[in-house]
Amino acid sequence: MPSRPLATASKANRCTVMKEAHDIIKSVLVTEKASLLSEKLNKYVFRVAPAANKIEIKHAIETLFKKKVSAVNTAQVEGKKKRERRADFGRRAHWKKAVVTLAAGEKIDIA
Repeated sequence: MPSRPLATASKANRCTVMKEAHDIIKSVLVTEKASLLSEKLNKYVFRVAPAANKIEIKHAIETLFKKKVSAVNTAQVEGKKKRERRADFGRRAHWKKAVVTLAAGEKIDIA
């Protein structure tokens, strides 16, 4: 039986390409809950690229806004079902939300 080398792909061996900050951060979410989080707890809510991870989001916020990020929490948001005068339905796109906590004394002016 011929021996062949084992194909092991670890995270260290994979080639990773950092994305641009504008490709990662899609928009700022301005809702009642998001404004309460920013006022009381110094947390800001962003709509981000679905493939972005917490490290990429943290780096993108720090480069775009020049602020120090202390924590990033993410959530996958399921798209809503939408009907249009028939029994079958379509769906809005799934998206990813990031709640970014800034370091003490840091603020982002969202106006």
